[in-house]
Amino acid sequence: MSFDPDEQQRQGPVIRDKRRIDPDTGQVRERQETAAPAPAAPATPEQAPAEVELAERTADLQRLQAEYLNYKRRVDRERENTRKTAVASTLGALLPVLDDIARAREHEELAGGFKAVAESLERTVAQLGMTTFGAEGDPFDPRIHEALMHSYSPDVDGPICQAILQVGYQIGDRIVRPARVAVAEPPARVPIDQVDQADQGDSTGPAEHAADADLPVDFTDEASVATPSDDNDSSDDGTAGHVA
Repeated sequence: MSFDPDEQQRQGPVIRDKRRIDPDTGQVRERQETAAPAPAAPATPEQAPAEVELAERTADLQRLQAEYLNYKRRVDRERENTRKTAVASTLGALLPVLDDIARAREHEELAGGFKAVAESLERTVAQLGMTTFGAEGDPFDPRIHEALMHSYSPDVDGPICQAILQVGYQIGDRIVRPARVAVAEPPARVPIDQVDQADQGDSTGPAEHAADADLPVDFTDEASVATPSDDNDSSDDGTAGHVA
């Protein structure tokens, strides 16, 4: 409907009387119910499937994004493990060279150009993350130590690395080579009750000892075992006991 200002001017102002009491009759006017707003138009049959399809496509995209992120994390983790394995394998092949350098340093034969090359190699190995471990006095740990020698010492309280025969190498938590060590531990202690029993002596006979040790019994030394005498042998021929 178009708005015409000339027509509104001709009609004059519109006055709506909302007084509850009629001024002419004095009666209370009945409240007029206002019309309820028209309900929204229902969705057309074409609109409902479109919204469902949009929600399904959105869920598919979210699922694909989550799968891609998991795949990327797995690939990055596998790539890092492969790199660490390759570095550990390469550095493991250099361990004999590093051992020769360590022995040359101990004998003060590391000098001149050979010393510069050796130090450069050790710096490169350290930059790749490989470090040494193993020192005298460290507690012996079979997970990172390889025992080549064993001895007893009363000066220790538990198994320790008494000497380092060959240092170990590791890259982070990965053991490239365990440290080869000489192990010392406290001497074995005999329980006090066994010591007291040994001091008191043993009064049991050989038969009981043999029973405990599962050995055959020898009664030849027992005083209770009698050897037949010649008199007894003569009495058995029937001449003994006859009265002349």
